[in-house]
Amino acid sequence: MSLINTAVKPFSAQAYKSGKFVPVSDADLKGKWSVVFFYPADFTFVCPTELEDLANNYAEFQKLGVEIFAVSTDTHFAHKAWHDTSEAVKKIGYFMVGDPTHAICRNFEVLIEDAGLADRGTFVVDPQGVIQIVEINAGGIGRDASELLRKVKAAQYVAAHPGEVCPAHWHEGDATLAPSLDLVGKI
Repeated sequence: MSLINTAVKPFSAQAYKSGKFVPVSDADLKGKWSVVFFYPADFTFVCPTELEDLANNYAEFQKLGVEIFAVSTDTHFAHKAWHDTSEAVKKIGYFMVGDPTHAICRNFEVLIEDAGLADRGTFVVDPQGVIQIVEINAGGIGRDASELLRKVKAAQYVAAHPGEVCPAHWHEGDATLAPSLDLVGKI
């Protein structure tokens, strides 16, 4: 079953953010747009490139009113240690959520049970706490923050403009479509 248009399930965890340990829960995903960004593990190879890319684009997400929650099955203590030792991870200003119990990974259906690690799952959650975008990548395939920004903008546009949809390659300011009988077979 797809998680699209389902509410985020309850969770609570500890995160590392801006030099502090802070509690986070499903309630933190409500009232604003959020990206929940699962990655397999700290101190790995593809993961820091993705997390640094998100960090480099974090200000753009913030301008859109979007908060980022990066989640792995490591603890918040491991997140701090990695943050303190990696030049790439040191740039992160968003939440680094620890999920050592695997509860959040199970809620979002990205847990690799036999490995105890998360798949590379990306979820865009609307202000009502409903999942609007789901993307899962194989472990060796890194994600691109600029493409995620484009998708978030499209999700926000569609939410603000009922009756309109964003076609492939849509970028902010491009024409949208208004699905109707008149468009059937003409695209």
